[in-house]
Amino acid sequence: MRRFVLAVATVALAIPLVAQAPVPMPESYRQTQLNMLGLQRRSVLSMADSMPENLYGDKVTPIQRSFAEQLIHAAGAIPFVLGTVGVTINVGQDPAAAAGSRAALRSFVNAAYDAAEAEVRRETADQRAAIVTVFGNSMPLWQVWDELHQHTFWTLGQVVANFRKHGMAPPGFGFF
Repeated sequence: MRRFVLAVATVALAIPLVAQAPVPMPESYRQTQLNMLGLQRRSVLSMADSMPENLYGDKVTPIQRSFAEQLIHAAGAIPFVLGTVGVTINVGQDPAAAAGSRAALRSFVNAAYDAAEAEVRRETADQRAAIVTVFGNSMPLWQVWDELHQHTFWTLGQVVANFRKHGMAPPGFGFF
């Protein structure tokens, strides 16, 4: 019985250590994440190109971001979230200025995704496997990129209402 208690105690103490160990991801997954960033970029730009520029300030409800602000939020979340874990991504453009025109919005989106793709390529395997804490959640850095992918499409789904409000179909979703 004593050995059993000792074994259980040892396992119980080891579980938190295992949970904090770096979680490697196969190198080939880096290309998958680059492909996801490309899909995000194309989707954000497609939304920007499909909405008449005079409706960029449109809001479906008073408390939501405007259409342009929502697209800026989708692309701008990448440098913001990574900045919370010490990864600096310099977009080199003012997000607030991006809402003013299609050209400015496209420029900001492209700069954000250019910088994000460069960061994914630059990261070493050890950096990607390192455990970081984002908004209270611990995960390997490579997983942060997956969470950002989910955030982007969740955010883009919200602007479908902007299109519907004006009787327009949103740009097609590439999967079907």
